[in-house]
Amino acid sequence: MGTLRKALVVAAALGAGAGVGSALFALVTPGELQKQAMLKMPEQHPQHRDEAARTQRLVMVTLQEAAATQENVACRKNWTGGGGGTV
Repeated sequence: MGTLRKALVVAAALGAGAGVGSALFALVTPGELQKQAMLKMPEQHPQHRDEAARTQRLVMVTLQEAAATQENVACRKNWTGGGGGTV
């Protein structure tokens, strides 16, 4: 009888833990409107679009410069400027 009681107590504790975990998960997950807001492309906003274009230009300039030189441009301390040297 003691083993059955112990098994029921363990099952109740595990069930309660699973219930609390499920409830917390349901509270934390975003709603449908929040999901749609997170999925919006940043290019829809003019400021984000300009920032993305500027970042893309900087990346392309860095890649072109890296292809044209033997210097390891990844080791630069200042990525926005030309030249620089290694660490």
